[in-house]
Amino acid sequence: MSVFPPSARATFAANYPEIPHKLVHTLSAHPLLDFGALADLAEALPEASIEYNAGNQPIGIDGKPAATGIPIGETIRSIETSNSWAALKNIEQHPSYAALLEDLLGELRPQIEARTGRMMKTQGFVFVTSAGGVTPYHFDPEHNILLQVRGSKVMTQFPAGDARYAPDEVHETYHTGGGRELRWSEDLLSGGREFAIAAGEALFVPVMAPHFVRNGPEPSISLSITWRSEWSFAEADARAFNGLLRKYGLKPRSPSRWPARNLAKAYGWRVARKLGAG
Repeated sequence: MSVFPPSARATFAANYPEIPHKLVHTLSAHPLLDFGALADLAEALPEASIEYNAGNQPIGIDGKPAATGIPIGETIRSIETSNSWAALKNIEQHPSYAALLEDLLGELRPQIEARTGRMMKTQGFVFVTSAGGVTPYHFDPEHNILLQVRGSKVMTQFPAGDARYAPDEVHETYHTGGGRELRWSEDLLSGGREFAIAAGEALFVPVMAPHFVRNGPEPSISLSITWRSEWSFAEADARAFNGLLRKYGLKPRSPSRWPARNLAKAYGWRVARKLGAG
């Protein structure tokens, strides 16, 4: 049985890859996505694949918050009282979750590959959050669908590729090894768009669209299914090449959004990297 009904797949096809939009899904009762199963998964994943911290973060932060010191399994099993946020990264390292990710993305593969070509670097991320938790303002390099499995949240998204919300220099630093956190200012808020999602709903997030998330009044489980495309890799490499140009005192033009291919700068970065200039 499909997780994304035909109406959701049609909505996705009409909006992918640049327009944020909501979808519906039927994943909410999946046994791999309850608190107990996720606590077990977290304890089985390598330490580098686990990130967790206090849930009551501000919207804007400088660098990653420190861990709480509560073991990850206990953090998730006691999420109702631990006031925490936890991310389980690359869940496809576990065979059962790899199969789940493949099934979900397989349902959307025809729509994806018709627009942006072959799906690359498919990954899954689970987020477990206490009531009222905040995921601070940041961006991500992948095409992303966030499926709400339990609880609710509100994501505030900002236009991708607009330097007002994510300066070019931050993009360039990120694509050469820096962080993805963004500087927050309240005067940015008017440019955001709120998307409220409950269990059984999902939200598409375009590549590098800045966003922050406020969790609802009960603990939350969300699953992000992500993939890259040659377009997204070219945009990233063009950003990195701009960073190299900026080091030489130039003021490079921002890469264009899809369907522009940004290949000249992307190839320039790939050559520079091979030559050791990156």
